[in-house]
Amino acid sequence: MKDVVFVCGARDFHAMDKYYLTSKVLYPRNVLILTDLVESEGQSKLIKDSTPVYHLFNIDRFLFKKQSSVGNIWRNILKILVLPVQVYFLKKFYKSHTDYIYHAIPMYYMLLCYFSKVPFIATPQGSEILVRPGKSKLYKKYAIKSLRAASKVIVDSINMQRKVKELSAVEAVVMKNGFNTSILLPNNVNGVRNKIVSMRGLNPNYQIGKILDARSESEEKLPISLVYPFSVEDYKVEILNKFIPGDEDLGRLNKDCLYKLMSETLLAISIPVSDSSPRSVYECIFAGACVAITYSSYFDELPQCMRDRIYLVNLEDKNWFESALDYAKKVTTNRFIPTQEALEMCNEELTIRKIVEEIYA
Repeated sequence: MKDVVFVCGARDFHAMDKYYLTSKVLYPRNVLILTDLVESEGQSKLIKDSTPVYHLFNIDRFLFKKQSSVGNIWRNILKILVLPVQVYFLKKFYKSHTDYIYHAIPMYYMLLCYFSKVPFIATPQGSEILVRPGKSKLYKKYAIKSLRAASKVIVDSINMQRKVKELSAVEAVVMKNGFNTSILLPNNVNGVRNKIVSMRGLNPNYQIGKILDARSESEEKLPISLVYPFSVEDYKVEILNKFIPGDEDLGRLNKDCLYKLMSETLLAISIPVSDSSPRSVYECIFAGACVAITYSSYFDELPQCMRDRIYLVNLEDKNWFESALDYAKKVTTNRFIPTQEALEMCNEELTIRKIVEEIYA
């Protein structure tokens, strides 16, 4: 089995999770990071100081101090402008690392490998397949080229698999983003659960404002805690203006703190405009919480034991927040006991070993 290079942003928490898990499974083989982003726009550094990182042209210093809508546009423009430079750096790196497997995450790095003519495995993000091809013909054209250039494409839901097939005629492989179930399950106890939490990104796609508005329409007006892996500054200001006494802006938490919060959560809420296969939803379920979601096709892929822990939200119902709370109070009286099917879908070591054995082999 060959060594592996992750071509990705080192600020991408999904990519970094895959890197560290793959390093653990493949040890003592080399698993490398090749990146153009490490620490910028106010985002916490995800890589350890001891982690060996190889650089493309690093663009951190050219970005805004905080993430914002304007900053996102500038970052995308900058990435396009420096694409020829990144192609040069990737080609140069590849000449001295030809025996490695290259895994590009997400679409920008897939495109970079395509232009560099470097053989690669691809993992696009949900919106890159489900939303963006319908908004830009140019984006769609190069997304198709990148998908077809990949030796294998890995996605995290059947919906994405179907969309990849429709776009490019490529048969993608479905593999969920796993997590440490052995840490979460011991915390899955019938203790005091009194937290209402949103754990998705703080940007318009995740409709955090609608969560706070629905809370304001409820009788109890209970406090809500916001946890998010990333935020857009102008949207964050808009959301914080909707806060009431008791609400918490917790930002990004380390895994220990995040899992502790999940063990205290009564109801987690996830109502994005578009979604693929959200790991945080599954983590909350394994921690014993109830999760309120708007319907997405990933719901149909879940084992029954996980579906039973989910309340499906109808945003047209003005009382959905209170109804979700009532459901949460009922289902969380019992511990969550995962079936073998649920464990095989969510356990990070099982999912990474499957990638190593079936994709990297």
